[in-house]
Amino acid sequence: MQSEAYRQASNSVRSRIYRYIYDSKGFCSRQAVAAACGISMPTLYQNLSELMEEGLVRSSGEEQSTGGRKAQGLEIAADARLAVGIALSEDQIRFALADLNLRELAFRRIPFDLAARLTERNVSLAGFLERFLEETGTDRSRLLGVGIAVPGMLTEDRSRIYHAPTLHMKDVKMELLTEDIPYPVYVENDGSASGFAESFARGGDRNLAYISLENGVGGAVISDGRLYQGDHTHSGEFGHICVEPGGLRCNCGRSGCLEAYCSADRIRRELGISLEEFFAGAERHDPECETLLYDMLRHLAVAINNVHMVLDCDVVLGGFLTEYLQPWLPAIRKYVLAGNPFEKTADFVQLSILRHHITPLGAALFFVREFVNGV
Repeated sequence: MQSEAYRQASNSVRSRIYRYIYDSKGFCSRQAVAAACGISMPTLYQNLSELMEEGLVRSSGEEQSTGGRKAQGLEIAADARLAVGIALSEDQIRFALADLNLRELAFRRIPFDLAARLTERNVSLAGFLERFLEETGTDRSRLLGVGIAVPGMLTEDRSRIYHAPTLHMKDVKMELLTEDIPYPVYVENDGSASGFAESFARGGDRNLAYISLENGVGGAVISDGRLYQGDHTHSGEFGHICVEPGGLRCNCGRSGCLEAYCSADRIRRELGISLEEFFAGAERHDPECETLLYDMLRHLAVAINNVHMVLDCDVVLGGFLTEYLQPWLPAIRKYVLAGNPFEKTADFVQLSILRHHITPLGAALFFVREFVNGV
């Protein structure tokens, strides 16, 4: 019978092997794995045999060579496990199915009047989730869990939504949303989930401040590749930085917040048009659209400068609103530079790598990372 110490040592070797293959960029040979993990080839082959039998690692093909025997590469079987991410907003639910590389395998957007359903106490996501899994033909045996991203502040134990201004929710039990879901569930603030996904896409070892621009405005602070949550898990609430004292009324009840100036909700509220119509109007110099856009960008620049001044790191703009911001990035940087007395360029202002569906993918990432770190 194996001792506990032996099992722990074996699991440690196995975990190092899997993680090295998972993190590898480009061709990954057996020799490279053994050298990086500091193990002998027999030990490597024993552990690889187990990982391959479990369907977690597979051959990736041959290395290009000018002569001699070609080495066989290794890769993780990214579809061996799956995770679902759900992003909530006041008028819709977004579902994303992801593999272990956080590659999006399926996406659905469903209209959902959260306020009305909350009044009726009929907000469980279980039925919508099962329909999504059925429509996408998802193998439940490979499903690690379901991550849910909420645009609001959560209690430290994540059992309640403490305050979600855009959802018009205060002190709501999480079980109203999660009851009857038969899979592991993890709930996270939407800005934190998105910021973590962006950090993952960038390699996971950099400092960055992530500002999420959607119906509301949130964000996340990533330090050395790790999510900084603060003392009460409320860090990164960039939407409530004051950018105009005494300015527009915010959903939180105060005035002048970034969220009141730079959210998709403001566009709908003031112009009553879609994001596509708004940005198309700005590009053709429609006076109403262009005036509103530049007002949004100027106030966004104030917040970016404040965040950068405090944190001294790249500021990344994400969320579905930024899918339209690429043509306007030079204008944003110009406004930022004009308000920054120390920088010569504003290259630290960047757009998200994961432009599409980053919030539900970020929610799914919790289970992906948990699995990868536990193999």
